[in-house]
Amino acid sequence: MAKKTSLPPPISKRNLLWFSWKLVIALSISLCVLALLRLQHYSQSQLSFPSSSSSLVVRRSRILNSQFEGPPKVAFLFLTRRNLPLDVLWGCFFENADVGNFSIYIHSEPGFVFDESTTRSAFFYNRQLTNMIKVAWGEASMIQAERLLLGAALEDPANQRFVLLSDSCVPLYNFSYIYNNLMASPRSFVDSFLDEKEGRYNPTMSPVIPKNKWRKGSQWVSLVRGHAEIVVDDEVIFPVFKKFCKRRPPLDASKESKILLRSVTQGRVTHLVEKLQKQHNCIPDEHYVQTLLAMSDLEGELERRTVTYTLWNHSATNMERKGWHPITFSYANAGPQQIKRIKDITQVYYETEQRTEWCSNNSTRVPCFLFGRKFSKEAAVRLVSEGVVGPFNASVLLETPL
Repeated sequence: MAKKTSLPPPISKRNLLWFSWKLVIALSISLCVLALLRLQHYSQSQLSFPSSSSSLVVRRSRILNSQFEGPPKVAFLFLTRRNLPLDVLWGCFFENADVGNFSIYIHSEPGFVFDESTTRSAFFYNRQLTNMIKVAWGEASMIQAERLLLGAALEDPANQRFVLLSDSCVPLYNFSYIYNNLMASPRSFVDSFLDEKEGRYNPTMSPVIPKNKWRKGSQWVSLVRGHAEIVVDDEVIFPVFKKFCKRRPPLDASKESKILLRSVTQGRVTHLVEKLQKQHNCIPDEHYVQTLLAMSDLEGELERRTVTYTLWNHSATNMERKGWHPITFSYANAGPQQIKRIKDITQVYYETEQRTEWCSNNSTRVPCFLFGRKFSKEAAVRLVSEGVVGPFNASVLLETPL
């Protein structure tokens, strides 16, 4: 006898309607969660703009390589126009150092190679970056070149201090003194102060960079590794600088006269000089690192001074023509007495903050400056011949690159 199967009870319309509502609600919740996750991912990507597709890989590799064996290195980062005119002096400086204590990186003009035909010191052979860019003074390309130098140096986990130098910089002491001085301090040396007198801050920056975080200072900084990483990884502040911090276009006298003459003939009263002074004249490299670290609330980790001495020409005539520029040291004013005066400086006064920065290292008073600029070739030769950076080999001077 065949077994009689029982059919399931028919689903009521009420149950079917209830099941449909539950399905709709569950689907809606899932879509909302997915939308929130996508929105969070989008917001994070907007806040941290990777500088390249390998940015995250680079950051992870830095974490993995943070532990290293051997002595910590000082990375000397040279920002040059083309060659290194003071290569003999720097060669003597590095000659008296342990090669395991330093590394060298050079940003020059694209395509320039440091070899036996372009430099008299083998320390600089092939030390140029592979991704150099064209740099213009007073433009964001200057800080981009600095970031490229720091980025290259960060690839070596042994590099723990990063010193930015120009092609006219000289060391004021021998290698061991400078190395020990930099390594003894856990802080970065960044000349940083409030910029209240000059109209360089552009209010258009305010959604990202508030005015109370705007800083000014020397571009020649010495950074600890953590701060160097912040500069390289930044993709929030740098785009703002690139867009809104620009040097005011210079206006030569002949062009100014033509404009004034045209204004008079057209019956308009114009005050050209006053208009130019009201324009924002922002020099990116004098503000970027200082403002970035202030925005990151890291000023408490800084010695707010530079370790590179500069003597500025503050004459009114020079300021009116082309702005303040550093005085170049010649052979005549690079003697022992002048160098001693620089070495004897132990404090720096910041007028805008009414602050005296006493130069110290781990609470110990020290000379303020380890390097100086701008030095001519003749001045550098005098420093070398008088043994400022180490023993001098005169035969090196005869090896003139082509």
